[in-house]
Amino acid sequence: MTDTPNIPSDTPIAAPTPQQVTSQPGTTCGLVAVIGAPNAGKSTLVNALVGQKVAIVSAKAQTTRARLMGIALEGQAQIILADTPGLFEPRRRLDRAMVNAAWEGAQEADAILLVVDARKKNRDYLEPILASLAQRPERKILVLNKVDATPKEPLLVAAEALSGEGAFDEVFFISALTGDGVAELKTRLAALMPESPWHYPEDQVSDASERLLAAEITREQIYRQLHDELPYDSVVRPESYQHRRDGSIEIHQQIVIARDSQRGIVLGKGGAKLKAIGEASRKELANLLGAKVHLFLHVKVEENWAESREIYEEIGLEWIK
Repeated sequence: MTDTPNIPSDTPIAAPTPQQVTSQPGTTCGLVAVIGAPNAGKSTLVNALVGQKVAIVSAKAQTTRARLMGIALEGQAQIILADTPGLFEPRRRLDRAMVNAAWEGAQEADAILLVVDARKKNRDYLEPILASLAQRPERKILVLNKVDATPKEPLLVAAEALSGEGAFDEVFFISALTGDGVAELKTRLAALMPESPWHYPEDQVSDASERLLAAEITREQIYRQLHDELPYDSVVRPESYQHRRDGSIEIHQQIVIARDSQRGIVLGKGGAKLKAIGEASRKELANLLGAKVHLFLHVKVEENWAESREIYEEIGLEWIK
């Protein structure tokens, strides 16, 4: 594996420690863990609660890999939302690391939200999650999502059945995509936050750095544009992130794939697919960062990247044996 260039420190979206942040008297602040099965709509909900995009979303399951904090404000309350990877039966090292990150996100939370896709009739996949939640001391809230596409009667039946199994304190019916019920949920979460100074500045919306956010945006475009052509064994590595003197930002990223046969899929005919991925990522980053972006992508084959401790650290996952 070749060494990546040194990565200069970029402007963080997150960061001062709680001691560095001042807040008005009467403020509250707490942690809310957002958990659930893959593709339940957790990242869409976190974005809706924050009020802008902080987590990538995709129709594909298991889009979120590492725990990411979104920061929402409601009155005097600062709500720190841990958007976690989906909980599923892990098979590979990467799977185990993702599931571990999900449960770690729930540690010492002031509330745990279990987000459930209300459209699904068979909920056997939730049994191990519900069993684990029933033993936890944190306040637990059941969030039935995608209710805009679900008849009312089955919703009530599901809420009653799941409430007992997971020992939930409250139930909310929402559509993270349309915003239905999100404001009411946000108001309730704000009321649950303990008295505390804010942990982050008022204008900070995520604990992710711009460098990591940029890599995530590119990964989102890979999922969107390659559909089922490219398996999940790909990763976007940030190589360099530089602020130019003219105010623009130069970003270099490496798309790592597991097999040489996948190179043509990512590149496309004459490099057209890679160009399209880069162009879409660049436009979204320019909008998010408020600056002109120069994005450079290249593809590298690394058969055993999912066994690389270095890559796990780069994407914010713990190395799980």
